[in-house]
Amino acid sequence: MIRILIADDHPLFREGLRRILAGCPDFNVADEASNGQEVFEKVWNNEYDMVLLDIAMPGTPGLEVLKRLKIEKPKLPVLVLSMYPEEQYAVRVIKAGASGYLTKESASEELITAIRRISGGRKYITSSIAERLADDVEPTAEKPLHDTLSDREFEVYRMIAAGKTTTQIAEELFLSVKTISTYRSRILEKMKMKTNAELIHYAIKHNMFD
Repeated sequence: MIRILIADDHPLFREGLRRILAGCPDFNVADEASNGQEVFEKVWNNEYDMVLLDIAMPGTPGLEVLKRLKIEKPKLPVLVLSMYPEEQYAVRVIKAGASGYLTKESASEELITAIRRISGGRKYITSSIAERLADDVEPTAEKPLHDTLSDREFEVYRMIAAGKTTTQIAEELFLSVKTISTYRSRILEKMKMKTNAELIHYAIKHNMFD
């Protein structure tokens, strides 16, 4: 029996996953979580064989949840589910330790296959993700500007592009305003931009919003 923790802040989506998995007698949706803190509490107090993790839950950024899980429970497989297309997050989450990445729109078709493959000790990545991973290690490959950002810079960038103030970002990430301002400066430099307006325009063009 594969005991699964579903972590997603949308009750209807969690219910949808439950219905998909209910058709497999060897799958057991043992628990649910709606934010990062609940994920940590559940994982610390229970035993699971896999976590289905939404990358965009409220509170602790999804990448931080993933990284912390891999530190606390390095052998616990994590399959990331995201509303974002592969080019936004896939390479980042695989490099951070995820066992697979699925877009939510493809989850109904691929979820069972992905869980079975991952429970067998393998990764679940599409051919396009594999190609992007190969490009990522190729020093001469040209990368999109947002791929030059660190994971933390990328999270801060998305929050800036969503219209959040420096103070709001600092409060959500439990960092100082000065630290967030430093991240903003680095982001602008790496993105070769000068204003938040340019960052927002780029984010809209590359579908980075929820």
